[in-house]
Formats: sequence, C-alpha cells, structure tokens
Amino acid sequence: MFANERAAIPHIAEAEGKDVNAISCPFLTIGLMVVSSGSVLSQDIREERVSFDAGSSSATLEGAVTGYEIVDYLLGARGGQTMSVALETGNLNNYFNVLPPDSETALFVGSAGGSEWEGLLPDDGDYRIRVYLMRNAARRDESARYTVSVGITGDPPTGAPASDAKIPGTPYHARGPVSCSIGPDEKSSADCEFGVIRGTSGTAEVHITSPGGARRVIRFTDGVVSNPDPDVTLTVEERSDEWAIGINEFEYYIIPKAVVYGG
Repeated sequence: MFANERAAIPHIAEAEGKDVNAISCPFLTIGLMVVSSGSVLSQDIREERVSFDAGSSSATLEGAVTGYEIVDYLLGARGGQTMSVALETGNLNNYFNVLPPDSETALFVGSAGGSEWEGLLPDDGDYRIRVYLMRNAARRDESARYTVSVGITGDPPTGAPASDAKIPGTPYHARGPVSCSIGPDEKSSADCEFGVIRGTSGTAEVHITSPGGARRVIRFTDGVVSNPDPDVTLTVEERSDEWAIGINEFEYYIIPKAVVYGG
C-alpha cells in the first residue's frame, strides 16, 4: 500500500499511527498572491481559493495557523500539468499536504516528505494544498506564520485516453510490482510496489516503494527518463519493452513500457 493514501485530517492520521511517508523534490518559484477567503468548515478547516495574476503561472500565499486550525488552498489545474509547492515557516511542526480533486488520498504528505514538492497531476479539478500543525504542536496550541509558493506548469493536455481509468480511491491509473534491487543485492532480485499517473503523449510519473520502504519518483516524457531530485544520478538503458534504471549506483528498477503507456 502506498503511504501517501491518507486521511483528510492530518491530526487524525497521526493519532492513528498511520505511515505517511511520501516523496519530495526541490522547487523554487515566485509570484503574486491572489486569494479569496472562504468559510470556516468543520474540524477548523478554512478554505481559500487561489488564482494567478494574468500572465502568471505561480502565486505566493501568506497565512497563519494556531492549534488545530487547518487551511485548504484550492487551486484549479488540469490533469497532466505539473504542480510545485514550497512551504517556508518558522515552526518545524508546520507542514502541508497535497490532495487531488474529490479525494482524500494525498499525493504528498509533508510531515514525511518535507517542505517542497513537485508532481504530475492526475486529474482536472480543484487541488487542495492543506496547511496544518502536527498534533503535538496543535495540542500545545502553538502558532505558525508561513509562506506557500505554488506554481502550475505545462500546457493543458487533451487528457489521457478515456479507457485509461484510475483505480478507485487512488490517483493511479495502475498499481503493481516491478523488479528492483537496493544496495548490494543482486539486480532485479526483489519486487517493489509502483503506482503510475499517466498524462498524454507518453508522459507519466511512476511512484515506487521498495520492500524496505524507500520511495522514488521516476518521470517519463516522450521516452525520456528523469527524476525530480537534482541530487540523483540516473543511468538508463532502454530495451525493446522496458527501461532498466539505476539511481546513484545503489538502486535498480525495471520499468515495463506497459506501465508508462498502458496496455
């Protein structure tokens, strides 16, 4: 089970002791803030809709939370586009999650993944950037002032094929095992779990979890393989029906082309 499939309320997820590991990657953006205030919902969740200035593809949001308060920033985007989010805060217990439209299955969980994220979006609709304090800090009624930088890149695609439906309750078009190895183990000697988000024209993002719990994101764009982490060194061998991918000469993955393209 992928660890970023988590509950709506971070405090509840933490209290239940759920594993909330996710993948993060560096991101830098700057923009102008254009936010309209929303109403206070149950569970102290406040909604604020985000829009970009004309000609801009990013925004900078400033806010604060105290105790169990949660702020959801709603931002409309298209499936296949890329969203980037970065949080600056003076409170080490202040994090954000990213939730896809009409789902509480998080694409990213900040309490495990860090303060920066970039990822391929699986659907059209309103995404939620959920800002909160961890339960221990909320219980002490701590406060945090923060700045969130968010950007959307990529032209709106025509959409993935209608037949490429997602697995209910997840952002993934497919899930399953791929051959892998970590460290000195013989190559392809283990199985890693994957979930794939497919865009258009051969664009996909494969989320991989190793047997030991390590997580990786591997991106495919028109057959070109990349990783969002600038500290990663990739080696790629393309074969007739798969890619053999090495990361930092330590991790090794076999990704079938059917995972990326479907079928």
